[in-house]
Amino acid sequence: MSVSTPVLQLLSNLNSDQTKALKGVLTDIDDTLTTEGAITPDALQALHELKAAGLRVIAITGRPVGWSEPFAQVWPLDAIVAENGAVALIPESDGRLRRCYQQDEALRQQQYQRMQAVLQDIEATVPGARRATDSAGRETDIAIDHSEFTELPAQAIEQVVARMRATGMNATVSSIHINGWYGPHNKLEGARWILRELWGCPLDEELDRWVYVGDSTNDQLMFQHFPLSVGVANVRRFVPQLQHLPRYITPSERGAGFAELAQVLLAARSVSLG
Repeated sequence: MSVSTPVLQLLSNLNSDQTKALKGVLTDIDDTLTTEGAITPDALQALHELKAAGLRVIAITGRPVGWSEPFAQVWPLDAIVAENGAVALIPESDGRLRRCYQQDEALRQQQYQRMQAVLQDIEATVPGARRATDSAGRETDIAIDHSEFTELPAQAIEQVVARMRATGMNATVSSIHINGWYGPHNKLEGARWILRELWGCPLDEELDRWVYVGDSTNDQLMFQHFPLSVGVANVRRFVPQLQHLPRYITPSERGAGFAELAQVLLAARSVSLG
């Protein structure tokens, strides 16, 4: 296993020297910002406080763009990058949402038809496999539910991942879904892309100025690349499947853990600005 030393340090070990030049936070949504499918008041307040402190906050999720729209309109975020890096929702000053894609429309349409065939095959051949209930809002990927409304055993999850990859798809497992898509995008590429789109920022030159927070195996590419990577406490569920662990872990799970991280960052920012 490739890990940093020490592994899974307590969030309290994160000091102000590591965050004094921080630009912002990149975060997963499900079971990181949200708790049992909804954002809790403490997590929402944390988003507002981070924004008020001048930090940028971008959510990067495997959820569909259609599902993400209501949250992009009301949460204090700079953007939501949905469908594992394929599409972004950017709030405009007039209250509208700008939708941006990494792939052109012709390619998206072609791949959509291929993915629907794979989805139907998985549902027909993997016992218990059912498409995610948010599938109607998906444009650039497919998703099989394993823990949101359907309990899929580990063997079936492995079968689904194998079927997706056998067709040339990328496949990742989040805390609730198995996502599959065509194309080179992923959460890391999505982060690189959206920072270029919004601010012309070269992410790879300033990785230490961003925190990434997540909770599951589809976050491990981000855990690997970001020196300041944080897992909310429920990430422990996935530790046996993670090749790359977050550097730090919050005391609490889900939205409460995100709020704890925000308070640590805000306190450190207050010290550095004072």
